[in-house]
Amino acid sequence: MIEVVQAFDRKPIAELPTDEASALETKLETARARFQDRAAWLQPHERMAVLHRLAGLVEQQREAFATRIAREGGKPYTDALVETDRAIDGIRNAADLLRARGGVEIPMGLTAASENRRAWTIKEPIGVVAAISAFNHPLNLIVHQIAPAIATGCPVIVKPAMTTPLSCLELVKLVHEAGMPDGWVQTLLPERGELSQALATDPRVAFLSFIGSAKVGWRLRSILAPGTRCALEHGGVAPVIVDRSADLDTIIEPIAKGSYYHAGQVCVSVQRIYVHAELRQAFIERFAARVEQLRVGDPTHADTEVGPLIKPDEARRVESWIDEAVAAGGRQIGGARVNETTLRPTILVDPPRDAKVSTYEIFGPVACIYGYDEIDEAIVAANSLPVAFQASIFTRDLEVAFDAAERLDASAVMVNDHSAFRTDWMPFAGRRESGYGVGGIPYTAHEMTAEKMIVFKRQ
Repeated sequence: MIEVVQAFDRKPIAELPTDEASALETKLETARARFQDRAAWLQPHERMAVLHRLAGLVEQQREAFATRIAREGGKPYTDALVETDRAIDGIRNAADLLRARGGVEIPMGLTAASENRRAWTIKEPIGVVAAISAFNHPLNLIVHQIAPAIATGCPVIVKPAMTTPLSCLELVKLVHEAGMPDGWVQTLLPERGELSQALATDPRVAFLSFIGSAKVGWRLRSILAPGTRCALEHGGVAPVIVDRSADLDTIIEPIAKGSYYHAGQVCVSVQRIYVHAELRQAFIERFAARVEQLRVGDPTHADTEVGPLIKPDEARRVESWIDEAVAAGGRQIGGARVNETTLRPTILVDPPRDAKVSTYEIFGPVACIYGYDEIDEAIVAANSLPVAFQASIFTRDLEVAFDAAERLDASAVMVNDHSAFRTDWMPFAGRRESGYGVGGIPYTAHEMTAEKMIVFKRQ
């Protein structure tokens, strides 16, 4: 059994039975059998109908899902409502893909050897999908893994984060209520950690979708069964550049939101802020004033803006990183503990460039501010780490914007917005150590398909 507790005050929510090795074997064999029985595959219109019904069912439980997210994951209720709305839209997005999804014609007759032939491609489901998810968006991340699998016709076994399984379990229950036949969408709550690895590396799995730590993701990729494809989504240490032309009246709010949304537990959360020397002091003063106003507390309250970290160990880790940076010369603004899991937002001014807070993903309510004199200096610093995900620059100078957008090492560069901006239909991917493959619902659906070419020769 696993006990699920509220992230904020550690009060129990539920006890859930776990799956043993025999249960995993049954689930894998069921998924394999569903995929191999081609005659029983759902037609595109049937999959679309399931997804549309599912979106409607989630919409009916919008407030219940938001409360569940706030309780098990600690995301403030107003942000949890946004996550639920995104999940609903994402499910519909997956259904809409089927209206335009198709293969292409391959030219023939271009050489004498290819005369009297016609060729085209079709898209087929790749096979059984293993999905391993993270805690920080316990509904929407599951949607990003389940909805494309349903749309493409892949059986999927999803393992939610063990700290936040309730949203996943409820969503899968609604998948079946929406009309999905048994065995196509299954969950795994492993009794032991090694069963997650057993799921990911089983030769019956054709595609692994992994959202979590780089250490675990890259290790899993190294031991996948031959032929298994994968997509890995890890984290970053997102840089934000404030150019000398930036308008302080408009940038404080988005940078504060991008820094402390979900207490910084976002893989593209604003972490390193590089501010031009001419604006540095004014920015620090105004940013600190806004951050001090952020309402910290119980995430189930509608007015809370910053909630807890997922576990007490994470709060202690973040505190130790802050203490290390301050001991090495960084200046701390704000901070302090609220309870076992909750920290007040912290600003660190000029922490050492080799401190943990400057080089590793914090995943906590901490933002670091550094000064610079020339834009080249800021771009070099922003690109200095082995992780690269999303980045941003605030500027009113068009030449600076274009130059930085091209030179920043990132899979996406936001101009005049924070680094954590995302829509669910856009490509979302880490570079280098930050990930492998491309996420985003249309892109995940593409990863879950295999193209087959058909060639007809005229007799």
